[in-house]
Formats: sequence, C-alpha cells, structure tokens
Amino acid sequence: MMTDPIFYAVAIPAVFLVGLSKGGFGGAMALLGVPLMALAIPPVQAAAILLPILIVMDAVTLWSWRKHWDPATLLIMVPGAVIGITIGWATAAWITDPIIRLIVGCVALWFFARYVTLALAARRNASPAPADEHRPVRGGLWGALAGFTSFVSHAGGPPYQIYTLPLRQDPKVYTGTSVRFFAIINAIKLVPYFALGQFDIANLSTSLVLAPIAPVATLAGAYIVKRMKPEIFYPFMYAMVFLTALKLIWDGVVHLLAG
Repeated sequence: MMTDPIFYAVAIPAVFLVGLSKGGFGGAMALLGVPLMALAIPPVQAAAILLPILIVMDAVTLWSWRKHWDPATLLIMVPGAVIGITIGWATAAWITDPIIRLIVGCVALWFFARYVTLALAARRNASPAPADEHRPVRGGLWGALAGFTSFVSHAGGPPYQIYTLPLRQDPKVYTGTSVRFFAIINAIKLVPYFALGQFDIANLSTSLVLAPIAPVATLAGAYIVKRMKPEIFYPFMYAMVFLTALKLIWDGVVHLLAG
C-alpha cells in the first residue's frame, strides 16, 4: 500500500473528480484522475490503482441510474467496444499513449466545432437541429474506438459522446446508458489488465484505501445531473467535450515533445 502523504494529497481529489464524472458529468473531469495521480507515481501505476475504484463507481452509478437507459445504444456499441478492447490488448506493446490521446483529442475538437457550427446555423434558421437516428455501422465503429482508447489510455468518453450526443436523448437516458456502457467496458478490461501484470498487492491495497471516496463522489454527481434540464445539460456536455479535447491534445503534444 502507498504510504506517501504527497500521493494521497493528489489521489483523493483525483478520485473525487472521477467520481463526479462517473455520476453523470462527462469525461473532462475523469481525464484529470490519472494525470493528477501521476504527479506522485508513474502513470501506468496510477491507471492500475484507479481501475478497481472505477469498478466501485460503476456499481454505484448502475444503481443510481437503474431506471434510465437505451438498450439500442448498447446493442449497437458494445460489440464494437469488445473488438476495440481486444485490439488494444493485442497491440499494447506497440501503441503509445501520447499518440492515442492526440488523435482522440483532435477528433473530439472537430466534433465540438461541428456542434457549434450546427448550433449557429440552427439559431439563424430559428429552429433547433434535429436529433440523429441510430446508425448501427457508425455506432459500432465509434464503439470500437471507445473500447480501444479506454483500454490504452482511459479516454473512451469522447468517441462514445461523438456517437450518442447527437441522438439528443433525455439527459437521464443518456447518462444511464453511458453508465452501463462504461461499466461493461471496465469489467472486460479487468481480464487483460491482469494478464498484462498491471495489478499487484500494493496497488490493490491502495485502491481499497481510496475506494470509500468513490460512492460519495459518484452519488453527488448523479444527484446534480438528475436535476439538470436538457437545455442546460447538453451545452454543458458539449463544453465537457471541448475541455476533454484540449486536455487530450495537450497531454499528447507535451509527451511527444518530451519523448
């Protein structure tokens, strides 16, 4: 178990921010988890410590959002996610995290720019942009990318959001579905993480110490999101996509320049 007080000074806020995100606030805050913990320990070790805590958060969020979800989204995206995780596992020795973060960040930034362009056009036409319908091929591809990036860098949120946000589901349905999607992904990721030797007694003990923070933060996030109106929720979520894109691009560029 980690005993360094500096580690816990950064790990406790990191876990709390990730919990708020898992409760329904989107991926920007979740992406701060590993970088904050990496101020005190290596990033790979930070990811390994965080994954069991994510499983605890998933259990809490599944209960919090048990009545709200869209089966069609999961049927379309989960098979692709399994393929993406498998590819990530098979290529773990060759794929570099900075490049993945840079690519995902650029795609997310394009997605946000597209949203702003369509929103401005809709405002000029005095009519809201229509919601997209499910498209299985597109959903499967974005699901695969979400699974792959979640495995290699815990950055599966932007690909998932690129497919699901344009569906303009009820905020509760959107959040409940995303909770189920990432709970499935995180459960599947446990197997390859064990196979790659990412877990040991010290890391798992540290995860256990930090785990009590998870339900408190997650329930707080769910409480707030359940009371947000769609006209507030969706602009907020797109703002989270924008911040996520900037964070991923920054991380990718900094690591590539340093390397």
